[in-house]
Amino acid sequence: MLKGIPAILSPELLKVLCEMGHGDRLVIADGNFPAQSIGGNGIVIRCDGHGVPELLDAILKVLPLDVYVEKAVHLMEVVPGDKVETPIWDIYKKIVVTHDEREVKTIGYLERFEFYEQARTAYAIIATGEKALYGNIQLQKGVVV
Repeated sequence: MLKGIPAILSPELLKVLCEMGHGDRLVIADGNFPAQSIGGNGIVIRCDGHGVPELLDAILKVLPLDVYVEKAVHLMEVVPGDKVETPIWDIYKKIVVTHDEREVKTIGYLERFEFYEQARTAYAIIATGEKALYGNIQLQKGVVV
């Protein structure tokens, strides 16, 4: 056990977060995301039973976002014509605002297949049990100062 580390961050996940360098990307994926096929050649960490919001908040307590890019956080855009509401995005925005002084200005959006392509080159993908549709989020790691 360690002091000050959110309990939801497993030793495996903490190791990966420590290994990541400046500019590396991390995907926190919802339960529908094809984590194994997209991240099959990289690191996939299973966090089944957990949702994205609690993992996002815990991760942002220990992982700085990249200040050298305009958008250090990316969400997957809703596919045109898909009539899906995304209330989980409001939760993500509240979490990001508490951890980054740029607030929602650091959040961008990627078209679905562009999100997948970027996820293929992410340092790691965290596969969650999140049930919200379009609940995927990418973070770009910054530097600890």
